[in-house]
Amino acid sequence: VWLVESGGDLVQPGGSLTLSCAVSPFTADYYAIAWFRQAPGKEREGVSCIESSNGRRFYGDSMKGRLAISYDNVKNIVYLGMNNLKPEDTAVYYCATAREGGLCPGYSESNYDYWGQGTQVTVSS
Repeated sequence: VWLVESGGDLVQPGGSLTLSCAVSPFTADYYAIAWFRQAPGKEREGVSCIESSNGRRFYGDSMKGRLAISYDNVKNIVYLGMNNLKPEDTAVYYCATAREGGLCPGYSESNYDYWGQGTQVTVSS
């Protein structure tokens, strides 16, 4: 299993960005995929999770209403669309596979076993 994030960039406040998480073939068909972020000096927090088997999507409170998670099962990519970005959204964003299978298990890191290397998002004017 492997995951590779990309799409991080420097954006102005109020801007939009879409992150990509390329996953090894069929991984997202069987395992829920979540996005986390870690800001400097802060703990890693979960922001969104998708269950591709049934289409259910979940969003954490910190960015709720500003996110859209989706999965392209042809390209094996999980996307995280973000809009109305704020300086406090500055962080390294990671994607991860759920340990137990296709259902999103909340955002405790111990429930996820494979992680990507992260992609940096910086929101600044």
